[in-house]
Amino acid sequence: MSVLGIDIGGTGIKGALVETTTGQLATERYRLLTPQPAIPEAVAETVAQVIEHFEWQGPIGCGFPAVIKKGVVYTAANISEEWIGTNGERILSQATGCDVLMINDADAAGIAEMRFGEGQNHHGVVLIVTLGTGIGTSIFIDGTLFPNTELGHIELKGKDAEKRVAESVRKKKDLSWKKWGKRVGKYLRAMEKLLCPDLIIVGGGASKKSHKFFPYLKTTTHVVPAQMRNEAGIIGAALAAAARFSAAEPTPQE
Repeated sequence: MSVLGIDIGGTGIKGALVETTTGQLATERYRLLTPQPAIPEAVAETVAQVIEHFEWQGPIGCGFPAVIKKGVVYTAANISEEWIGTNGERILSQATGCDVLMINDADAAGIAEMRFGEGQNHHGVVLIVTLGTGIGTSIFIDGTLFPNTELGHIELKGKDAEKRVAESVRKKKDLSWKKWGKRVGKYLRAMEKLLCPDLIIVGGGASKKSHKFFPYLKTTTHVVPAQMRNEAGIIGAALAAAARFSAAEPTPQE
C-alpha cells in the first residue's frame, strides 16, 4: 500500500510517497519552507501544495511537532500556539480533500525506526531521541509505543533541554562537536535516570555524523545512530496512516 507521508517541522514541511510494506520512499522527497508564523491556515495551505505536487488523492500520514490526541493538538513546539485546541486532522483534511492521520512527529520517526531500523525485534524499553530544530522523543516498551512523550522539554541546567541540546542550537552557536556532544551526553544520562532504557537510538539530521559526537556521550546504555535518519518522520507517518485507513491502494491523478 502506498501512502503519502508528510513531516511538518519548525523549518520545513517535507513529503514523499511511501511503500508501507517495505518502508522505502516511492518518490523523491519534496520540501517547502514552514510558513512563519506557522499558523494553522498557512501550514494547511503549504501541506496542500505538497499534496498538489504529488497529485495525490489517497490517505495521508502527517507528523506534527505537538502532542496529538484523536486528531486534536494539545501543545505547540516550534509551531504557532494557535494550533492548540484545534482539530488538526480536520484542518488538514479540509485543506487537502484527503483522509488525514496526524501523529506526534517524534512518535512517527520512532515507528519507522522500530519497524525498519535499529529497533527491529528489540524488546524492553527503547528510547528514540531526534535532534533537529528541537528535541523529539518516543518510547517503545516491548515494541509498543507510549505516545506523546515530550521529554525534550525537561529542565537541564536551568533551561528547557532543547534550548541547549537541539541540533539547531549547535548550528546557531557554532558549537564544536565535542562541546555539543557533551551536552547531548548530559541529556541522555538524565534520560537514563528517568527511564532506565535498554537501548537509545539517536535520530535527526546529526545522526549521519554520529562519529563526530558519539565519543563524548559517556552513557551506560547502548546508544546507536538511527538508520532511517531524515526520512523517518515521513515513513513513520505513512505507516501510522496505513494502519488506520484500510481503503484500497490509491493512485495518483491522471
